[in-house]
Amino acid sequence: MYTEYTLAATDLAHISADVIRFRTTVIRSLEASSKKDFDRITASLPDQRARIQHAVDRYASASLRVSRSGRSEPQDIKAVQESLDAYFAAASRTMLLMSQVWNAPSPHEAADLRTKAELQAADNAGPKLVQVSLALDRLLETVADVAKDMRDEGTRTIRQTSTSLIVGSVLIAFLNLLFPRRPGSADRSEETPPAPALPTEPREAPPFDIPVENADPLLRRE
Repeated sequence: MYTEYTLAATDLAHISADVIRFRTTVIRSLEASSKKDFDRITASLPDQRARIQHAVDRYASASLRVSRSGRSEPQDIKAVQESLDAYFAAASRTMLLMSQVWNAPSPHEAADLRTKAELQAADNAGPKLVQVSLALDRLLETVADVAKDMRDEGTRTIRQTSTSLIVGSVLIAFLNLLFPRRPGSADRSEETPPAPALPTEPREAPPFDIPVENADPLLRRE
């Protein structure tokens, strides 16, 4: 977010430069010596105005914020839009007067129309241009204030996350010390010697039911 606000400040600087460029083109048109030169100089004014309006509208459609100090981006961008509308209206009247110079029935009336256009540009459009510049400066200051808040919030979040990670690591280490790992059953089987084999008792011959004849011949006689 902080990076986005840094880019927003750059966009506002470009808008200010485009407004100055528009103003310079209007002043140059007042010095045109022929209608051909006037048309050539003023041909770029519609594109310049559209670029300025598009940049301001794009900024206004973004997510705008209010800083902790109370500076409001929505209010400041609205002031920029209103001041630009007033300035472009005054510049259009200047261009209208200059376009009539070439159609004047006499050189005297042409000179009179040029003088009116110059006065319009200086006394009417000039102060309105100052208002545009002031509104852009206020908006730029607000953007910087909001960006500072975003940077502080990001720094605080990083610190909280780092603290949580440290506490978690200490807790895990403490639990490992408190409950040491016991050797596994596989380890115990390797360390325990095999039990000695038990001796087997001799088995007695089973008794026989069949009588056995006496092998002694003397005993057989009885």
